[in-house]
Amino acid sequence: MKGRFSNPHGVGGRYLPLGLVAVVFAILGVILASNLDFTKKSTASTTPADYPLVQSSNGEYVSPFVAVVDKIKDAVVNISVEQEAQRVVYDDFFWRFFEVPQGPSFSYGSGFFFRDDGYILTNNHVVKDAKRVVVRTSTGYQYDAQVTGADPETDLAVLKVTPEEKINFIPFGDSDEIKVGDWAIAIGNPFPQQGLDRTVTVGVISAKGRSNLRFGSQSPRYQDYIQTDASINPGNSGGPLLNLKGEAVGVNAAISSPTGGSVGIGFAIPINLARAVVPDMIATGKVSRGWLGIWLEDVTEAQAKRLGLDAVKGVYVDSVFKNSPADEAGLKSGDILTDFNGQEVNNAGQLSVMIATAPRDKEANIGLIRGGRKMSLSPLITDREQYASAHKSELNEGNDAILWLGMELTTYTQEIARNNNMEYFEGVFVRRVGRGSPSDKSEIMPGSVITQVDNREVRNLDELQAVARELQGRATAIPVLLVDPRGSIEYRAIRP
Repeated sequence: MKGRFSNPHGVGGRYLPLGLVAVVFAILGVILASNLDFTKKSTASTTPADYPLVQSSNGEYVSPFVAVVDKIKDAVVNISVEQEAQRVVYDDFFWRFFEVPQGPSFSYGSGFFFRDDGYILTNNHVVKDAKRVVVRTSTGYQYDAQVTGADPETDLAVLKVTPEEKINFIPFGDSDEIKVGDWAIAIGNPFPQQGLDRTVTVGVISAKGRSNLRFGSQSPRYQDYIQTDASINPGNSGGPLLNLKGEAVGVNAAISSPTGGSVGIGFAIPINLARAVVPDMIATGKVSRGWLGIWLEDVTEAQAKRLGLDAVKGVYVDSVFKNSPADEAGLKSGDILTDFNGQEVNNAGQLSVMIATAPRDKEANIGLIRGGRKMSLSPLITDREQYASAHKSELNEGNDAILWLGMELTTYTQEIARNNNMEYFEGVFVRRVGRGSPSDKSEIMPGSVITQVDNREVRNLDELQAVARELQGRATAIPVLLVDPRGSIEYRAIRP
């Protein structure tokens, strides 16, 4: 038949129109000529937000970090510190510790201007025991700096220079607003002997609210660290951790590393903690802290299950000081604290920071769980030092326990020995050790028993108090002989 293709095998008896065949081949030709690739995503679905890029004025996409660094790099300074090195020596013959001067030593770190009149924020451990502090700016100017205020309990310090140039400064952001996964930029002076000033590293916010971290004898008491994988190395301490607005959200402070170099686990002090203590350091050189009068512990898994909590978080009230603000407000031992002034509470370290930095002489709103029931109380936040000075006798009422060098102490009795499955002997029992206290920094553990102080035997609390009164005002290390709960007998040197 004309005009048709026949099936050569005669299967099905059907025919394909010639016009349709032509259309099919035409479409295939267009596809081949266009070199289309159906495996690729449409370019319309890709936006600059998918990448760490921003669009410049000429339409090109560039790194957003460039603009931030250009804006604030000149605010970062190099800090060099001259110190009088001391070496603690133990004399086997006289059974005592003493310090031996070793001449001047030098350390280095970073800092940044946070005001245009010459105020610099850095770490306390950068300027600790400084005889002289020299600050070098990006222009090469060098200034002798005054340590306006230093706070070992937060590891922050404020320096002041009299600038002879226009000062670029970094504004404070809001560290409460940052989220895990946000971009983070660190600027500082790693390995200063190599002249690597104002090194920029980039990463993300890896975690928030890190606490209970150990950095040797200089571990601060109040910890609420931001964790970042932006590289931080020796010399970076005191430099800023920045958001993409060019605001400081943290002060780089420490690393966790088996080698001493960056392995992507760095820690920064939240800028909101700095915001709370900087005004006091500028005004008076020391920090006023809030106080409630409670001993805090992290909630355990067993407590969370018993109370039906959604997660193992919150803070357990171990005990309440008699006649303290917490006691007067009705807080009780066994309460589980869940929020403070509207902010969720996760652990004891975080809550300690909240209380310490809360406005003094104002009520705080605390949410808690008592006996499985939710409720709230409003204790008055008082000044820690003022309260301790005015109520010294009440804090030690009954002479059952005293506070000394950050330890809560009581006479070691046969009952305490039985309860702790320990051998009984005469001494003084360490009930608790305050975080960041001199005793904590000397790694004294709760449950230890003190048998000597300053090479004098102490058999009970009265004898320890008598020795402590004689040592009042002493600046050098105090040797303490104790039996560790792990079974060892050792000396510890506690610096008051």
